[in-house]
Amino acid sequence: MPVLRFKALEASVSRQAATVTPPSAKISDFFGNNVFMVDTMQKFLSKEVYKEVIGAIDSGKQIDRKVAEQVATAMMAWAISKGATHYTHWFQPLTGATAEKHDSFFELSSDNKPIENFSGSALAQQEPDASSFPSGGIRNTFEARGYTAWDPSSPAFIIESRSGKTLCIPTIFVSYTGETLDYKAPLLKVLHELDQAAVPVCQYFDKNVNRVFATLGLEQEYFLIDMDIFNARPDLEMTGRTLFGHAPAKGQQLEDHYFGSIPSRVSSFMSELEIESQKLGIPLKTRHNEVAPSQFECAPVFEEINLAVDHNQLLMDVMDKVAKRHHFKVLLHEKPYSGINGSGKHNNWSLSTNTGKNLLTPGNTPKTNLMFLTFFVNTIKAVSEYADLLRASIASAGNDHRLGANEAPPAIISIFLGEQLTAVLNDIEKRVKNTKMSPEEKSEVKINIGRIPEILLDNTDRNRTSPFAFTGNKFELRAVGSAANCSGPMTVLNLIVAHQLKKFHASVEALIKKGQKKDDAILRVLRQYIVESKNILFEGNGYSDEWMKEARKRGLSNVTTTAHALDFMISKEAKKLYAENGIYTSREIEARHEILVEQYIKKIQIEARVMGLLANNHIIPAAIKYQKILAETVAGMQAAGIRGAAIKTHTELIREISEHISVIKNKSDEMVEARKRANKLTNPRQQANAYCDKVRPFFETIRYHVDKLELVVDDEMWPLPKYREMVSVK
Repeated sequence: MPVLRFKALEASVSRQAATVTPPSAKISDFFGNNVFMVDTMQKFLSKEVYKEVIGAIDSGKQIDRKVAEQVATAMMAWAISKGATHYTHWFQPLTGATAEKHDSFFELSSDNKPIENFSGSALAQQEPDASSFPSGGIRNTFEARGYTAWDPSSPAFIIESRSGKTLCIPTIFVSYTGETLDYKAPLLKVLHELDQAAVPVCQYFDKNVNRVFATLGLEQEYFLIDMDIFNARPDLEMTGRTLFGHAPAKGQQLEDHYFGSIPSRVSSFMSELEIESQKLGIPLKTRHNEVAPSQFECAPVFEEINLAVDHNQLLMDVMDKVAKRHHFKVLLHEKPYSGINGSGKHNNWSLSTNTGKNLLTPGNTPKTNLMFLTFFVNTIKAVSEYADLLRASIASAGNDHRLGANEAPPAIISIFLGEQLTAVLNDIEKRVKNTKMSPEEKSEVKINIGRIPEILLDNTDRNRTSPFAFTGNKFELRAVGSAANCSGPMTVLNLIVAHQLKKFHASVEALIKKGQKKDDAILRVLRQYIVESKNILFEGNGYSDEWMKEARKRGLSNVTTTAHALDFMISKEAKKLYAENGIYTSREIEARHEILVEQYIKKIQIEARVMGLLANNHIIPAAIKYQKILAETVAGMQAAGIRGAAIKTHTELIREISEHISVIKNKSDEMVEARKRANKLTNPRQQANAYCDKVRPFFETIRYHVDKLELVVDDEMWPLPKYREMVSVK
């Protein structure tokens, strides 16, 4: 193993930055070249069919099968002109990754002549094996039928590889009996509910609004490591994170990596990543060094949320493929290295209308600002009501290592607004009290609302410790893990906002029926929500012990582990929310909970197995070999007549190594027994709790003693690449 380590180091230091040549000097010349975009549709479709497709995309209506036939013919013609030979339905099963099954355009005609063909039925629907994907018990192994169905709102694209080009068609994935088996279908349902809930509220202020949609900007953090060094770390290969490794002398403490000069090899990787992404219509705009050494970030411009999520899933796949060409491995685990910052995926969320209005941007008049405050306060109220469900949506074994680690938001869901907006809400709370406002009171409120543009964008600071912060014209959900499919948390966020807007509209209408004027009714309900949501607003340091105590007083949950956080998914309140809005049946949400619990169990189980394997087969043997050398040295010194203090250092070192070996071996054995006991449990929730509370605690103890051995065992005998070698990207 040490031989593999040093060969990997030798190879990594000899790498040179690859030359990357863009297709054109201007990104706009090749952006979306591999996407069946709107302008491409116009070239390949008749005017009538083009209008049908665009209308279906805008309205969310199903496309007629006759239209689908013509779209399929045009899509095939375009794909073949680009060199594609195969097509696939590209979907997002509950594994968290994407899936695809390739079919060729090649067919034999009725008279056995070879032809290229792609029918409307093949475009609209395919039938992958549903029994081979996680279903949470919805499907039995012998019940294989499942369907993928075309999502026209997300454009088809062509993936290039050395073996050829494939047309990829974004789809949803459902079971034979109609239950959703993916991440996309629930998100699409929620976005429809959001539109239906938000439009009536918008029309209080602007009758021209007939569509509301969520937008999303996804900042993607990641680590890079040389591929050979990655291959020399079995824990990274099998778990995505380093289970052992002493902190390097220089980590991120000098704060010199953030926004620093990008290393040449990394810059080449980033350039090719951007080119390949932009050809696929992913609008990457930003790239930079992140806080931790060998950590980086890329970010696109805002897009409609369904497309933004699809693009992020595609981006992660492209990152991995491009990295290999540069002899890198992309690490998307939330915490690949202990002691330095982990990676997240910041979800910058807002709401927009068909009239071009960002509903979370204030306007120039009290009326437009009342519209802003309506959606602003309703979002706060929604998160306040369903904070625990939002916490569950970001839960994963990897994210448990990151949340609350003085680098990411804590597991407590809170909202940061900034002093000025908090003052605005406080002012509304104080003034809007009586059944009927006096003219003076109305005037004061309007003045207060009217001045929002003067204070908002310049004076609303960012709070990196807040899980859900308002940052000028959007809310930023910072707590999502870097490896996550954002459909999960975005389904929850958009659902709770849609649900809240429905309740708001009903409350306002009830007051209007009682004779109150519309603006008065809106302000009354907003005041009520402001009062009811105050507990979740927090402006301070989310890392502090004081906040933990304060949050407990406010009744806010602080659930730090996935095993326990996932229970919020199947609470009575959550099930009622999903059922009332037609997103999940009770059976579907129970199934999704079971899948996530099982994933958590398996990930901790794999980590425990890898830890035991490395400790007993690599670390302990290396330590014993070095101990033997020390013992032989001591024996030689004693044979030479050297005694006492002269050999004390050697004997103490032998004793220290023995103590560490003993603890590692004993704790590894105890961990195995704890795992066996957990495996005997038949209830998944009990098993997850056992792995969380009984198995996982051994990790830190074993790691501590392994990392201490790393400091004393001869460097040439240490089998695993060390942190200083892994986080230094040349």
